[in-house]
Amino acid sequence: MTAIFNFQSLLSVLLLTVCTCTYIHRQFPALFDKRKEGVTTVFWKCARIGERASPYISLFCVFMALRLMLGSS
Repeated sequence: MTAIFNFQSLLSVLLLTVCTCTYIHRQFPALFDKRKEGVTTVFWKCARIGERASPYISLFCVFMALRLMLGSS
């Protein structure tokens, strides 16, 4: 089953995308410039979400890790 059809997997993929884009944007700020068009704009928006919603993103990461550790069905 792909991540599109499984809600928990979809949330994991979105969370990992936001976290990865935020980390890359902090290391290489010019890589995701907001004036670019195309796919990099999506990555820039994910990085911006990660920067501005940082406490909520980290809490969601902890929640997903606990859910995976406890073995969700």
